[in-house]
Amino acid sequence: MDRVFKIWIYSLVIMGIFLMFTNSCKQNIVSGTVTDIDGNVYSTVTIGTQEWMAENLKTIRFNDGTPIPLVTDNTAWSNLSTPGYCWSDNDTTNKSTYGALYNWYAVNTGKLCPKGWHIPTDAEWTILTDYLGGLKVAGGNLKSTTSWVGIDLVNASNSSGFSALPGDSRNLDGTFNNVGSHGYWWSASESESDSHGAWMRRLNYCSSSVYCNSYPKMYGLSVRCVKNN
Repeated sequence: MDRVFKIWIYSLVIMGIFLMFTNSCKQNIVSGTVTDIDGNVYSTVTIGTQEWMAENLKTIRFNDGTPIPLVTDNTAWSNLSTPGYCWSDNDTTNKSTYGALYNWYAVNTGKLCPKGWHIPTDAEWTILTDYLGGLKVAGGNLKSTTSWVGIDLVNASNSSGFSALPGDSRNLDGTFNNVGSHGYWWSASESESDSHGAWMRRLNYCSSSVYCNSYPKMYGLSVRCVKNN
């Protein structure tokens, strides 16, 4: 009788642990959708206490209907001190997978994300990466397992459901880096020590790390939105 009782207790404990693990995983993969002003529909994912877009933003209008200037010329891009966007490599076929690249002047309007959503602050990015184990490992948990050039699958589990994509960046002189190998995302936070810079996050194909840097506001980077609390 004692042996049967012990087996029964042991089974309940194992089942409880399994349910706890299953529920904790589901907390990171609760999906929904959000639609921008252009009618683009984005998957969303809840990671910890935050709900994020699981795709890069691709809107060409602010949420009040105002068009965002499309800037393809390199010299014109390098001289911008007002909002602008482009597609990586100035190739519209990159829109569907990688979304658009925006300068920080577009981010700073506060009208880039769908209403009820916003560009994450530097602190909100930190909440995300802390939840996923810290800067040295969170990159692997964030990265999609597809659309990366030369991807090392050991460093790309996408366990969070964030599905980070390598959308490239546009440099100060208007030229582009290599789409497919790096991903860059703006925060809404200006650099404390440089009035010309703002905080961003970077991932690359060969590392599990998330890199946190201040970039010049004229750069073109991808954008993810997070839901208002």
